[in-house]
Amino acid sequence: MATQQFKAWSVVTASTIAFTVCFMIWMMFAVIGIPIKKMLDLNETQFGLLIAMPVLTGSLIRLPLGMWTDKFGGRVVFFILMLSTVFPIFMISRATEYWHFLVTSLFVGVAGGSFTVGIAYCARWFPKERQGLAMGIFGAGNTGAAVTKLVAPLIIVAYGTWTVVPQIYAVLMLVTAILFWFFSYTDTAHVAGKQVTVSEQLLALKDPKVWRYSQYYSIVFGGYVALALWMTKYYVSEYGFDLKTAAMLAAAFSIPGGVLRAVGGYFSDKFGAHTITWWVLWISLVCLFFLSYPQTEFTIQTVKGPSTYHVGLGPVMFTIIMFTMGIAFAIGKASVFKYISDDYPKNIGVISGVVGLAGGMGGFLMPIMFGALVDLTGIRSSAFMLMFGVVWVSLMWMYFTEVRPLDKVRKHKKYSADPME
Repeated sequence: MATQQFKAWSVVTASTIAFTVCFMIWMMFAVIGIPIKKMLDLNETQFGLLIAMPVLTGSLIRLPLGMWTDKFGGRVVFFILMLSTVFPIFMISRATEYWHFLVTSLFVGVAGGSFTVGIAYCARWFPKERQGLAMGIFGAGNTGAAVTKLVAPLIIVAYGTWTVVPQIYAVLMLVTAILFWFFSYTDTAHVAGKQVTVSEQLLALKDPKVWRYSQYYSIVFGGYVALALWMTKYYVSEYGFDLKTAAMLAAAFSIPGGVLRAVGGYFSDKFGAHTITWWVLWISLVCLFFLSYPQTEFTIQTVKGPSTYHVGLGPVMFTIIMFTMGIAFAIGKASVFKYISDDYPKNIGVISGVVGLAGGMGGFLMPIMFGALVDLTGIRSSAFMLMFGVVWVSLMWMYFTEVRPLDKVRKHKKYSADPME
């Protein structure tokens, strides 16, 4: 008979693989959306809506999925979720009109809700001091975004059409669901959770900390999703790369965003969620400051006549900064969920559902706003300007609600301490 430790690691392994496949499918419009844009002659705003549509469903469904996970257990919810997306994924290959893609992608977006299910499912198999690491390992499934950027262009080149990608992905999802069922286990602790009512679960929405954590997650996860969807197109438009090269360069941001999440979980266990999240936001702000600066040419009058200069990030430096921010986002995604496991150990599912919904909505809204800003201003780096503002607001919120109160507590302890000690 399998030991509890064996079951725990088997659950984490099976869930991480399943989440990776779900994330591959959730992000596939980042690649197939480009030939679809050309086929349908879409503008930037329409393209932004197209690639973001799966994120909408994956976001809105996270709260009910979290509640169902707390009530029925992660194994059965995860399995049914994966099976429900197989047919819609395949139907994308049959779509011909813009509205066809919007409707089918809504159903495919359910795959994005797998994170809320898996994070609660995996966390419950481990003690509190190791939950950060377990959730970080599971969250490494975000690398599915990078896998899609590496694999999908190769499929398109090999078969000469984008329609083969959803067909292959549909088969992949079906096989993954079956394998997940055979290599995962039912968490008996969920039996007690069946007595929790919906109204009791929703009481968490009154807690202001939940909304603060949601704001943080809308950056480190919502921003990650938005940029993972947007970057391939950005490399094509800004630097003139072909689809295959652009997707590979964009993967430089997506890969650390998933792989290093486990590292973020380890650091969060060791140094605390607050410290890690604070530094993640500051590093992100610095990166976004440089990314926001548009390609600029200016002329100055010198004693020898006018001289023209060019200022802007080349593709190499741009990729390095994006890679750095990808690392920060990966660590931040883990640290935010460390907050949750520390503060809400008995209802991780519903809290992660709320926070995940906020993060997913950030991933849905930002690509649309990215496209709208480009259409309105003509400046491609306006996407990073928007994110810079969001991160700055979050830092201020964190400062006034966490940093200053902690400083007051430290000062009080310092002045009230016995001088003889």
